[in-house]
Amino acid sequence: MTDATVIVNADLPGPTISRHVYGHFAEHLGTCIYGGIWVGEDSPLPNIGGIRADVVEALREIAVPNLRWPGGCFADEYHWRDGVGPRHERPRMVNTHWGNVEENNHFGTHEFMALCELLGADPYVVGNVGSGTVREMSEWVEYLTRSGSSPMVDLRRANGREEPWRVPFWGLGNEPWGGGGNMRAEVYADLARQYATFCKNHGDNVLYRIAAGASEDDYAWTEALMRAVADMRAAQFPGRPFEAVSVHYYTIGGTWTDKGPATGFDAAAYWRTIRRAQAVEPILRRHIAVMDRYDPEGEIGLVVDEWGTWWDVEPGTNPGFLHQQNTMRDAIVAALHFDVFHRLADRVVMANLAQTVNVLQAVLLADAETGTLVRTPTFHVFEMSTVHHDAVAVPVHVRAPGATHEVAGEALPTVSASASVRDGVCHVSLTNVDPERSVDAVVEIRGARVGAVGGRILAPESVGAFNAPDHPDDVAPRPVDELEVTPGTVRVTLPPHAFAVVRVDLHDLPDPR
Repeated sequence: MTDATVIVNADLPGPTISRHVYGHFAEHLGTCIYGGIWVGEDSPLPNIGGIRADVVEALREIAVPNLRWPGGCFADEYHWRDGVGPRHERPRMVNTHWGNVEENNHFGTHEFMALCELLGADPYVVGNVGSGTVREMSEWVEYLTRSGSSPMVDLRRANGREEPWRVPFWGLGNEPWGGGGNMRAEVYADLARQYATFCKNHGDNVLYRIAAGASEDDYAWTEALMRAVADMRAAQFPGRPFEAVSVHYYTIGGTWTDKGPATGFDAAAYWRTIRRAQAVEPILRRHIAVMDRYDPEGEIGLVVDEWGTWWDVEPGTNPGFLHQQNTMRDAIVAALHFDVFHRLADRVVMANLAQTVNVLQAVLLADAETGTLVRTPTFHVFEMSTVHHDAVAVPVHVRAPGATHEVAGEALPTVSASASVRDGVCHVSLTNVDPERSVDAVVEIRGARVGAVGGRILAPESVGAFNAPDHPDDVAPRPVDELEVTPGTVRVTLPPHAFAVVRVDLHDLPDPR
């Protein structure tokens, strides 16, 4: 048992934690779309216009705020006109990025927008820069968002949709440093400015345009994009070329050629994973430092639109489908990321887990043949964390000198925490990453008195525990057994490899106005 004091300054409101940092990502990859989300109207599985009904129900439980589509790498070989009109007339294509399989385009623009409407999620559409044209992207924006009369509006009406959709988020390509074109940063920065110029606001639909940003610690890429913003300002052009830049960061326990298995991992692989997950914070802070030099007012947002764990695929599955199991280790990685997003909420405006169903760190594992649907441990972290959506972040300090573990000469903290306040209630997220030792944590509330308390915890028997069709609830939240309360503190015991959210009603909290 180790001791930790978690100091929560409930009376020092910080930035709002945008619900959009809990966003998701659905790419035409493996069985994420076909067999996961989309089963077709003729499927024996209950569906809503071809969209699997139980998947919709489950995703509603985690209040999906936005959904990124159609990729990922697939976005830069996707031509949107192939995915509209009668399905039986849509041309086929080959998905060269993911498995070299045939794509029938049955899930296209109308189907994606219908999914977003069912979920109450904001669409985040990624346009094709790598193999597309400026005109193609401009016409897609017009097709989706314009009313009145125009060639694209007339085409949309002919395809059965009278009114335009609301599309707030627009991506200017994906990973142009790699599969999106193998470009140099300066080349892409110019293209981003060009493409963004022709992504127009139609009517009252205002696009939040996101430039495709860096991989991990490529700070020079972020600098090139921010310089493009500064150059336009210096030339006194109206507005900004784009409203945000992105960054991609994946957590692995091995190397990119040998990532290790999703299950059955050893202690060394586990701790390498934790080290890698915790490294996201200094990397994001350095990107933010670059942004601050060019944008001290903080007008440009940072979007982490691909993050999550990446393991070797499950044995017997297509290597190009990136299908992996999901354990409590993955759930802990998610919890650590959310703490970071909360701490950096003044600049991190959106994030998208890769990916929603059946791919990488999925929240759902769906089998179209058997009809089974499994909520993964990561799903439960998302569901437990909905209390932070659009709440106000407050400062948290963890004092736990004995709660460390040495990895490669580095002392990793084993306790992580973050907190938010809304409507007189404080929610504190607490994570114990140590797979062997419990933590006796005292949550010290400053600036208010402690009222009623409660909480839920995710703490399975082992850090390698996972859910499957024949044991769907091995990893599931339960109420916290005992919470010791004083007027200023809440004491909670965190078992090994545990994630908890503690709810504290606040009395005598000063009015921030």
